Formats: sequence, structure tokens, C-alpha cells
Amino acid sequence: MKSTIIRRGLLACAVAVASVATLAIPGSAHHSTAMFAWGTSTRLDNMTVDRWEWTNPHTFLYAHSADGTRYAFEGMSPNHLVRYGWSRRSLQPGQVISLTHYALRDGRNGGFNVTVTLPNGTTLNQFGESGSRTR
Repeated sequence: MKSTIIRRGLLACAVAVASVATLAIPGSAHHSTAMFAWGTSTRLDNMTVDRWEWTNPHTFLYAHSADGTRYAFEGMSPNHLVRYGWSRRSLQPGQVISLTHYALRDGRNGGFNVTVTLPNGTTLNQFGESGSRTR
């Protein structure tokens, strides 16, 4: 009799746990910015665009400095950038630009792109007018 009550209690507990587990809401994915010195921008002038990748989930800008040092910069998604005036044609190989970025904490050449100033003086900003945003 006692063992039957214990088994029923365990069964009820297992059913309750399973029921709660089926109601769990999946968490959304989040891309960490911990690898970047977020909020501390560094400016680079006279950078030549090597490649501009208009890809999801993030865009990528590859460029080199006048001394030939190569850099790679991650950016926001195309969907986000379109809202701030960017397009897949915003940057072209061979263009000489200035940019600001949040550097990689490990010292490699590159980081998270914040702004790009085009040869005609137009500045494209990843985060709209203010140039900063916390994620």
C-alpha cells in the first residue's frame, strides 16, 4: 500500500515536471559583443576597400591601410543597415575611405565597424545619427 502511494506520487511529480517542460519558451539567440572594445571607437583614415560582404546575419568589410596592413570589420545585418541608408553598393573595391570601429580585444587587426566616411564626405553610420548604441 505504502509503495503504491509512493509510486503514484512519483508519477504525479514526473507528469508535472514534463508538463512544465513542454510550456518552456525557447530563448532567442544573441550574438555577444564581448570580443570588441565596445563603446571605445578607433579611427582609421585612408583605408582601401578590398571587399564588402552584404550577408546575413552580419555584413563584413575587408580593407587595407596604405602600408598594406589588412583589416576585417564585422557590421550589422543588411536589414538593419538599409534603415540607416546603407546598401549592397555602398562600398566598392578600391574605394579609399575613413572609418571608425570598436577594436578586437585580442589585438588582431579589425573589429566592429561603426562608421564609414566615403570619398565624397558622406558618413554612413551603423547605428543611425548618434553613432553609439548598446547591445
